[in-house]
Amino acid sequence: MYVPQEQLSRTEIEEGERAARRREEPGRIQFFLTLNLGLFLTAIGIEVFKAPNHFALGGTSGLSIILSTLFPKYPVSAFMWLVNLALVLLGLAFLDRRTMGWTVFSSFALSFYVSILERLIPLSAPLTNDTLLELIFAVGLPAVGSAIVFNIGASTGGTDILAMILKKYSSLQIGKALLLVDAAIVATAAALYGPRTGLYCILGLISKSFVVDSFIENVNTQKVCTVICSRPNDVVGFLVSELHRTATVREERGAFTGRPETVLVTVLSRREATRLRIYLRETDPHAFMTMVNSSEIVGRGFRGM
Repeated sequence: MYVPQEQLSRTEIEEGERAARRREEPGRIQFFLTLNLGLFLTAIGIEVFKAPNHFALGGTSGLSIILSTLFPKYPVSAFMWLVNLALVLLGLAFLDRRTMGWTVFSSFALSFYVSILERLIPLSAPLTNDTLLELIFAVGLPAVGSAIVFNIGASTGGTDILAMILKKYSSLQIGKALLLVDAAIVATAAALYGPRTGLYCILGLISKSFVVDSFIENVNTQKVCTVICSRPNDVVGFLVSELHRTATVREERGAFTGRPETVLVTVLSRREATRLRIYLRETDPHAFMTMVNSSEIVGRGFRGM
């Protein structure tokens, strides 16, 4: 039976609380660097793979690629600056500054990175002759970049501003409204560049949302661990003092034996779950442990609400 652990010192408890706070809220510098990493990956996908292949997959980059084709005197980055500026002004007019948050920075930073890459990597033709390979990178890089940005609670700007305005002032379903906008851009690309490019754009539009969701889920995956063991006090001590985690303790009864059992439920990272498994193997080889993946763990010690 589990006995509350009074032997844990106040220092150990405070250290566990500090570790939980460090996990929960990354510093401003880390947030800023992560945001710019995501935006830079997105910019690489736009400049190196989307623009040379005319992959107008929706959003501000897709619209800018089409406008750059209609007005070849100006590069894609010039139209990204104009489109993002127009959307930011709309956002400032219809939304409060707190709502806009980092969206203004993201809109202009993405345009800036595309402008820099146009100078560093000027491409007048696709990088390779394999269109499908180019599409994979055109979808993958911006999707990973967007997922990194979304995962820290920011956005890449652009049509996200339009989504926030629609959410505030209408009853339209935002996802469907933005999908219609993206579909219109893809249809324009098909008419402008031909059915072959149009079909690739349709394929990219369908696949990009799956890539973003999949990447976010894999990044955020945690292990929900349930442990039944003969030495629950020792396991709780290991969780608190070594892993700086806690657990929910339940008193249950085994269906077959009828004996009372102590059940511990805790949420750990992959690495922490492995350390717990090794600890149980060494100290209580007859313990029972299940691990279930979860990509949505919010609260103290994990992602903020």
